[in-house]
Amino acid sequence: MPSTLPDGDPAPASGELPASALDGLGERPFGFYVHVPFCVTRCGYCDFNTYTASELGPGASHRDYADTAIEEVRLARRVLGDADLPVETVFFGGGTPTLLPARDLARILGAIDEEFGLQPHAEVTTEANPESVDPKYLEELREGGFNRVSFGMQSAKEHVLQILDRQHTPGRAAQAVKEARNAGFDHVNLDLIYSTPGESDDDWRASLEAAIAAEPDHVSAYSLIVEDGTKLAARIRRGELPMPDDDVAAERYLMADELLSGAGFAWYEVSNWATSEAGQCRHNLLYWTGGDWWAVGPGAHSHVGGTRWWNVKHPAAYAQRLAGGASPAHAREELTAADRRVERLMLELRLSSGFPLADVDPSVRTAVAQALGTGLLQPEPFKQGRMVLTLQGRLLADALIRDLAV
Repeated sequence: MPSTLPDGDPAPASGELPASALDGLGERPFGFYVHVPFCVTRCGYCDFNTYTASELGPGASHRDYADTAIEEVRLARRVLGDADLPVETVFFGGGTPTLLPARDLARILGAIDEEFGLQPHAEVTTEANPESVDPKYLEELREGGFNRVSFGMQSAKEHVLQILDRQHTPGRAAQAVKEARNAGFDHVNLDLIYSTPGESDDDWRASLEAAIAAEPDHVSAYSLIVEDGTKLAARIRRGELPMPDDDVAAERYLMADELLSGAGFAWYEVSNWATSEAGQCRHNLLYWTGGDWWAVGPGAHSHVGGTRWWNVKHPAAYAQRLAGGASPAHAREELTAADRRVERLMLELRLSSGFPLADVDPSVRTAVAQALGTGLLQPEPFKQGRMVLTLQGRLLADALIRDLAV
């Protein structure tokens, strides 16, 4: 949830959407994202729209947040009308959602179920910092309807965690996975970050091995991005830490794929591996395959039927809007057909299921042939009419997408 809001057209106070957005509503998968913008401390690399207690200021509090979020859920029902929209996935992110009491997260989920209805076997995920939960909390989450949890492990090495300003100790993430399993969670993810300044190949290997040994059914691994305005960026600018190296990041990715594949994980998106289809994150797949979602919370970005909008950034302004009966939407944009075509390519080509050749613009067929010839696309799926990235193609996915996006 980036902290800087993009430009866009003014959003109406009613939250009303254009008719084009409502066309076909209910025919596409529908989910909810719930942003909880609170953290105990700010990690040095984080550019998300989150607030520590000292940054929050007056007009917003942990105590009232669930009630405010529920008001936006009710607004969503009014805006989307009477369309039958059973919710396939709900994802609580942040920030640190688990800084709220488990009963508050369950109340927000209950409001979504009451207003829209959850599909049978809906996927309900919350992110959590390993130190922000204990066995009792996880049991309360499970009883409240959550069935998937994603822990921010990042690294198994203490000195790497310190550079990232993470608060948990090495080993706590693995213990949290065990506690989640004992609480009844069948699906558990661990998030990892590689190419942190000061991290060695051995450090990264140790983190991967620790993650695998914890026995989650899903692992996400992301190369560290140094965002302007963060503490980490300032330290690099002052020369205290080196800038992450792209070649090192590529080697770390190859190591991740080798170790995870060897442990029974299969990639299904460039940065995501799961032990089974059931273990894949269905909420993220909804994003990546063109579904609709309503995003609750300050700074949260929603998408319905080609219209995208984003809420005001600060929790106090967000709460004030809803208390006054107005939409918290700050601005919006209606995507053109060309915009949607490019976004679809950007997202689907990163998936192991690939992108249909028939939907590629004829003007880039030469670039497609070159990608196949240079080993960026798998030959067998190509013969069957789909572009699927090879391992080398995954390393160069962003560049390839730029070549094909017209």
